[in-house]
Amino acid sequence: RETRVMRISYHNHTVWSDGTATLAEMLAGARAAGVDEFGLSDHFVLFPEGHGTDAGWIMPPEFLDAYVATLWEAGEHAPEGVTLRVGVEADYFPQTVEAAKARLARHRFDYIIGSVHFTARDPDAADSPLFPIDCAAGCWDALTPDGRNAVWRQYWARIRELAACGLCDFIGHLDLPKKFGHFPTIDLSAEICEALDAIADHGLAIEINTAGWQKPVREAYPSLALLREARRRDIPLLINADAHAPGDVAADYDRAYALARAAGYTELVRYVGRERIGYRMDE
Repeated sequence: RETRVMRISYHNHTVWSDGTATLAEMLAGARAAGVDEFGLSDHFVLFPEGHGTDAGWIMPPEFLDAYVATLWEAGEHAPEGVTLRVGVEADYFPQTVEAAKARLARHRFDYIIGSVHFTARDPDAADSPLFPIDCAAGCWDALTPDGRNAVWRQYWARIRELAACGLCDFIGHLDLPKKFGHFPTIDLSAEICEALDAIADHGLAIEINTAGWQKPVREAYPSLALLREARRRDIPLLINADAHAPGDVAADYDRAYALARAAGYTELVRYVGRERIGYRMDE
């Protein structure tokens, strides 16, 4: 276990998916922000057959080989003081998860983030169209309260399934459906506890995703209450910015450290070759 205090930023995007900057520009941003380990995690998504979407924010799956090769090569020439880690953010769909795991297994990563960005619009219909959780507030505004509750319930079920499926090393932006300020009006504590138990049981970590502070909900993902439940289960923690531009690679990190301490965390984790390593937070 290492004790040196480091600034780690693993959840970041470039023009390979929905970022606004190149890898070189993001690395320069990492150096300017004093980031010791900087990771790229552009979006890799295998949509279920017949449920594809015009998602301009994803990296075309056929680009994966070139993406990974580019990152490993860039790591040899990273700015002084910055170590580049090779990652990817993989979406979970029960219909395609095995295919996604097989595609990703062909490559060498330092970490894989698992995320849920979609549920089924009608969870009881086998051919239901997808519901985009974080695409636009209008999607949520169009739902009835019961419809919003159904999305939340299905989200936590999919997080539980994601934790158990072996796709990833840590889970991104836990409680993402709150992005536009729509919260469930029913008690989902049982579903949340089942999801957190699955994360703990399968040895995964979670992140404080600071991007939430810049979204309509104006709070990090996840909430302090969820972080405390995660800490109670000894779920490891990272702090990430989910940056899409160079100036955001360590945005709100001081707030995130304070949030982590409020939840009882004194240690964070980093990854090398998909092996988790703990390190102490600056105190």
